[in-house]
Amino acid sequence: MDPYKSKNLDTDISIEGKVSGLINFVTECKFGMMTTRERVTGMLVSRCMAIAGTENGIDLIFHTNLESGKADDLNNDPHINIACLKDTDWASISGTAEIVQDTEEVKRYYNSGLKAWVGDLGDGVHDGSAKDPRLAVIKVRTHTATYAIAHASSISRTLEVAKGAITGNVASVNILREVGSKDVELWRRSKELVA
Repeated sequence: MDPYKSKNLDTDISIEGKVSGLINFVTECKFGMMTTRERVTGMLVSRCMAIAGTENGIDLIFHTNLESGKADDLNNDPHINIACLKDTDWASISGTAEIVQDTEEVKRYYNSGLKAWVGDLGDGVHDGSAKDPRLAVIKVRTHTATYAIAHASSISRTLEVAKGAITGNVASVNILREVGSKDVELWRRSKELVA
């Protein structure tokens, strides 16, 4: 096993704790880097996206312009990764995406800032409002996730890294958590039972 991973991996936490920690972190980030596979070249492409909301806490919602490259990418290959970063904390979420062209879903997560990204074409239809036919919602169904949260101050982390560089011991600077596909499904079932 990777020495960093074995030193920092948090194995003494419940599924509820792992998933709740992930949800809290992603919600605080507000933005994520969305990586898709480009339809024509097959190359990976990332772009910064505002998180519009969540479903079941663990599945992410984003807006999209149906005329954008990411919409073409996802229609061709729904596999997706969302990466979030805040200071030295990070999360990587792998899953599949679905583009939903339902006006009610767009309205549910709509904010007026979307106009800045799609513009108003002046035809009374393509106006950047919640009724604009170019707007849709991307629903990312989480399959797995890994995230790391710093467990000490930046000074303590710096000292730990310096100590590791001198002694050859692996630095213990993060709480590293893995949310596997079984964890995600158990989480979803627990939320369905509550609903």
